[in-house]
Amino acid sequence: MSKYVLWLVPLLASVGCVKFDGGEHVNGAVSVAAGEPAADATTINGGIEVAAEATAKKVETVNGSISLGARATADSLETVNGAVMIGEGARVGGDVSTVNGAVTLHQGADVGGKLENVNGQITLEAAHLGGGIETVAGDITVGADSRVDGGIAITRAQGFSISFTKKVPVVVIGPGAVIRGPLKFERDVKLWVSDRATTGAITGATPVPFSGGHPPG
Repeated sequence: MSKYVLWLVPLLASVGCVKFDGGEHVNGAVSVAAGEPAADATTINGGIEVAAEATAKKVETVNGSISLGARATADSLETVNGAVMIGEGARVGGDVSTVNGAVTLHQGADVGGKLENVNGQITLEAAHLGGGIETVAGDITVGADSRVDGGIAITRAQGFSISFTKKVPVVVIGPGAVIRGPLKFERDVKLWVSDRATTGAITGATPVPFSGGHPPG
């Protein structure tokens, strides 16, 4: 998903936004049950739910959230307007992306590729991410005992964008968390780093250490 599609995304997308083949949905929610043969799960206007222990290939929507249940698997997850939730022990082989939406990886979740959004909270709860994190304006919490390979980047908005606030993103690296790779910040951020966390080189921000489970305040 292009990071150049920024702040204002039309809520009514045309069919041309996403390539669809026979049997795939245009309008309406999609549900994938456990035991079904692995296949693409796609729609334009609707959410997608992959049940616990179910298997899917490409999971993709435009206007809707995506939920990957506990111990479920998918090749990739992508939406434009919607949150992404990855359940306990679930696995995504490739990338996870949204433009306007939060992304949450619950305990034991594993994403092999990159995690990317423009707006929305990014949260890892004792989870693993193999391809790094990139956002423009999202807050990031790498929770206790999580691991991020590939580093973290907060970039400047590119192309046409409109921002109605000057909110400074907050980045928290929790106790026991490990960031393997650089942390690069192209805009002002508030960076909290646990005294029990391990990170790569930090550029563009001054880390503020904290003790205990969470930053003060």
